[in-house]
Amino acid sequence: MSARVAKADYYEVLGVSREASDQELKSAYRKLALKFHPDRNPGNHAAEEQFKKASEAYQVLSDADKRAAYDRYGHAGLGGQGSGFGGGPFAGGVDIGDIFGDLFGEMFNVGGTSQRGTRQQRGDDIRFDLTIDFEAAIFGTETEVRLRRLETCATCSGRGSASGRGPTVCAQCQGRGQIRYQQGFFSVARTCNACGGAGSIIGDPCPACRGAMRVHGELKLNVKVPAGVEDGTRIRYAGEGDAGRSGGPRGDLYIVLSVRAHDFFERTGNDLHCVIPISFPQAALGAEFEIPGIDGPVMLKIPEGTQSSREIHVRGRGVPYLNDKGRGDLIVKVLVQIPKKLSRAQRELVSKLAESLTVENKPASPGLLEKMKDLFN
Repeated sequence: MSARVAKADYYEVLGVSREASDQELKSAYRKLALKFHPDRNPGNHAAEEQFKKASEAYQVLSDADKRAAYDRYGHAGLGGQGSGFGGGPFAGGVDIGDIFGDLFGEMFNVGGTSQRGTRQQRGDDIRFDLTIDFEAAIFGTETEVRLRRLETCATCSGRGSASGRGPTVCAQCQGRGQIRYQQGFFSVARTCNACGGAGSIIGDPCPACRGAMRVHGELKLNVKVPAGVEDGTRIRYAGEGDAGRSGGPRGDLYIVLSVRAHDFFERTGNDLHCVIPISFPQAALGAEFEIPGIDGPVMLKIPEGTQSSREIHVRGRGVPYLNDKGRGDLIVKVLVQIPKKLSRAQRELVSKLAESLTVENKPASPGLLEKMKDLFN
């Protein structure tokens, strides 16, 4: 004869103490059922066994009489009832729908919330992409946009029916939107075919909206773009989205900005960047001249001995801070231009200059070159 395998303690199976309340038992069982349910673990026999053990433990401990007998005599006190897992529903008044309605709702999004009658539904949010010029993003602008959105049907006042009575409760699902089937141990819910899950039916659809309660319309809106916005900025207009159903509130409208590139400037945060070529004499001797700015001419001062690729900051001539005071900087990168061809007179002048300048042309490590650049800058 083979040795008889001792059954696991039901409290240990559920992971609760022997003083656990009914709610603690239910909560522990639902967690295990969600984790080990066969539909979540197809082909996993170990998970299926864990699911069966948890279900058997809950079947016993959720029944007051069975729990009392088990607490006093252990498995022997159940007289074989504890392992009656085979096919029928729970005994002793345990509500399958209460447990498995929530369980299947979490697993398959078909849960036990009722959809009775004509429940109000909020309208959808709308996204509208608006492209603006570079300058408009920096200094702000106003523009009118037109977009399509769903409006409450004026013909039926949003009731969906020609008579104005509105929807009636679906007779097949009694307004739940789902039909629940009992398949042995399990309770399975499916979307009601009669109402498509709405829980209600419109017997005489409105000719204008065909029972949809809403129709397509057009919105004209004056959009105010504040100064300092960036590419991808979203402007929210609360309550300007699609109309809701059955008296539900409107959704929101989001204007998403796309900023065109500029021919001269690039933007990083609140700073503007540009590149200006200068001559060798301007770099060596220093200079001051006018360059175009985003909002008018800017005087640029080149310090004596400026090296190529140096960045010069012009304070307060960048982008305004969004919803705040002040502006970023205009950062000008100067590139020293070397002429490709020289006249005879120019060559003579450069040669004389070269005779007066001494540069030791020895190899230098990249690190030293970087230090030299930092020194000159």
